[in-house]
Amino acid sequence: MSAERAVTVLVAVHAPEEEAAAVTVLGAQPRVTVARRCAELTELLAAAEAGAGTAAVVSGDLPGLDREAVARLRGAGLRVVAIEDPATPVERLAGLGCDVVVAGGDAENLVAAVRGDAPEIAEPAPPPAPHDFGGRPGTLVAVWGPAGSPGRTTTAIELAAALAGVGAAAPRRSGLLRRSRSAPPPHGSGTVLLADADTYASSVTARLGLLDDAPGLAAAARTAGQGVLDVVTLAGHSPVVLPGVRVLTGITRASRWPELPASSLEVVFERCRELASWTVVDCGPVLEADELLMYDTRAPQRNGATLSALQAADIVVVVGGADPVGLQRLVRGLEDLRDAAVPVPAARLVVVNRVRASAVGRRAESQVRDALARYGGVDDVHLVPDDPAGLDAALLAGRVLAECAPASPARAAFLGLADRVRELVPAPA
Repeated sequence: MSAERAVTVLVAVHAPEEEAAAVTVLGAQPRVTVARRCAELTELLAAAEAGAGTAAVVSGDLPGLDREAVARLRGAGLRVVAIEDPATPVERLAGLGCDVVVAGGDAENLVAAVRGDAPEIAEPAPPPAPHDFGGRPGTLVAVWGPAGSPGRTTTAIELAAALAGVGAAAPRRSGLLRRSRSAPPPHGSGTVLLADADTYASSVTARLGLLDDAPGLAAAARTAGQGVLDVVTLAGHSPVVLPGVRVLTGITRASRWPELPASSLEVVFERCRELASWTVVDCGPVLEADELLMYDTRAPQRNGATLSALQAADIVVVVGGADPVGLQRLVRGLEDLRDAAVPVPAARLVVVNRVRASAVGRRAESQVRDALARYGGVDDVHLVPDDPAGLDAALLAGRVLAECAPASPARAAFLGLADRVRELVPAPA
C-alpha cells in the first residue's frame, strides 16, 4: 500500500555525483517526484516549511546539518532520510534524529526509505551508565518559580546538596581549583547533577564561587546538536564541585540563549538521567512560548530551555517568596504553569522561601498556608524559614549551608524538602 502513495522529495546532497545518482534513482520511480534539488541547508529548510515536500533526502556531510535542523524538517511534516558517508557514521545520523539512514549507493533501500517502507531507526543506545539506580533511570527535578527572585537558585543548590548528602565536614573548596583535581563522586544513588538552565539570570556559577565562566550546559547542548553527546562527554562538561554533586554551569550572558535549543536539551536531559541518579535543573521564570509573541514561529524559542526542562521533569518544585507580593506572584505563577505551552505532567511541590513574621504578620506559617489554600488551592506547602545570617554567610563564601551553617533552620528545611522530593519520585515502570 505504501508504494501507491505519492511522495514529493526534496534532495540536499553535498557531493554532486551522489546528488545526481539520488535524483536519477528517485525520478525513475512511479509516484515519486523530486520537487527540488537544494544546494544548501537553508534552501532545504525554506522549501520544507513552505510545504514543498513530504520527504527529505540529505547527505550526512551536508554543512550545517544538526539536530535542530532535523527537528525543523520533521516539524514541517517531512520524513528525513540520511545517506551515510565515511565521515558521518550511522550512529551520529541517528543521534541527529533522522528517520532512516541508508548506505551510499544503496538505491533499493533509498527508494524504500523515501516511500516509508524501510523501518525507522532507533537512536543509538548509550553506553551503560556507571551508576546503579536500582533498575531505573535517574530522576529529573525542575526548580521553577515566577519572576522576582523568590529563591529558585538557592533552592536548587541546597536541594542538590541535600539529595547528595553533603555534610558539614565537606572539604574546603577554592573556586575552580578543585574542579580539575577532584575525584569523581562515589558510585551510587546519591550522585546529583545540578544544571543551570536559567537563560535570563544564570547565577549558579557565581553562587558556588566558581572561577570558571565556561557554560557547561551550552557546550553539552552543542555536542548533542551534533548527535555525539554521550555520558562520558557529559561528565567532562560537568565537573565535581561538592562530594557527589556535579554542576553544568549556565550561559554567561542572557544574549546567549540561542545556544540552548530545546531539541538539543532533550538529549542533554536524557544523558543527565544516565550520568546521575538525580538531576536538579534551575529554570528561568518566563513560560511564554515565542509563537504567541511573534509571527515568525520558526525563530529560536526564547524560553525553550525552561519549557524543555519542565516537560522532561519528573517533579517540579515551584518556588515563591513569603511576602504579599511574592505570594501573589506565586498564585499567578501556578496558573501560568497549568496553562504552559508544553505539557507538564510532573508532580508539583510548592516551596515558600523566607517565611518571617515581619513580612506576613504573626503566625507566619499559618498565614502563608491559609493564603495559598484560599487563593491558590494548594494544600501541600513546604515552608523554608528566613535565615539571613546563614544564607548570607553561604553567599559570601560561595558555599552551601551544610559547609558554613550546618545548624541553620533553613538547611533543616531543605533537608526536609529533599525527603519530600524522594517521596514523590514516580515508581519505576
